[in-house]
Amino acid sequence: MKQKEQTNQNPIDQWQERSEEQTDPDQINRQKAEREEQRRQIKSKGFAGDLAKSSIFVVLMVVAAFIQIPFFPVPLTFQTVVAILAGLLLGAKYGTISIAVYVFMGLLGLPVFTNGGGFAYVLQLTFGYLLGFVAAAFVAGLIAGRGRPSFLRMVIAAVAGFFINYCIGLPYFILIWTVYMQNGGVVGILITGNLLYMPKDFVLSLLAACLAWKVLPVIGNTERKRGVEKK
Repeated sequence: MKQKEQTNQNPIDQWQERSEEQTDPDQINRQKAEREEQRRQIKSKGFAGDLAKSSIFVVLMVVAAFIQIPFFPVPLTFQTVVAILAGLLLGAKYGTISIAVYVFMGLLGLPVFTNGGGFAYVLQLTFGYLLGFVAAAFVAGLIAGRGRPSFLRMVIAAVAGFFINYCIGLPYFILIWTVYMQNGGVVGILITGNLLYMPKDFVLSLLAACLAWKVLPVIGNTERKRGVEKK
C-alpha cells in the first residue's frame, strides 16, 4: 500500500521529501544563521547610509540659511525647499530627524540660523518657520510614502509640506509680532513679511518635487526599499 501511495505521488513532492530526509539539521541551522547575518549586514549598511544622507541635509539647511536675498523684514532663504526635499528623498523618519537636528543645533547656540543661534531665537519672528520645516519634512515624507511614489504623489507631498510650513510659521510670526514685540499693523506685516514669500516657496516646492522624482531612483533609501520589499 505504501509503495502504491508513493507511485501515485507527484515526482516533485517525492524529490522534496527525499531532500528533506537527507538534509542535515545542522546544515539547515547554519543556512538560517547565514541568512540572518546577511539581513543584519544589509540593515546596518542601510542605516549608515540613511544617517549619512541625513547629515548631508543638515549641512544643506545650514548653507541655505546663509544664501539670502535681502528683504524686509526678514531675508529670503531657500530652506523651505531643502526641508521638503529632505522629506521626499529620505522619507518621513530620516527627513524629520535631519531637520530636527538642524533646529536643535541652532537652539544649542551654534550660529546655524539666519540671524545666529541660541535658545533666545525662539523669540525671533521666523522661529515658527523653523518648527514648520520639521513638520514639512515629516508631512512630505509621509505623503510620498515608501517605495517609488508617482509624480503626482510627489507633487501633492511637496505642496502639503509647503502649506504645513506656513500653517505653523504664520501664527507664530503674528504671535511674536503682536504679543512679544507689541507691534500693530498685522495685515501689512503679514503681506510684506510672509505672503510675498509664498509664490516663491510654492514654485520651489514644485521644483523640489520634480527634482526628487528624478533623483530618488538614483540615490534610493533603505526605508523606501524596505517598503518595496514588503509589498
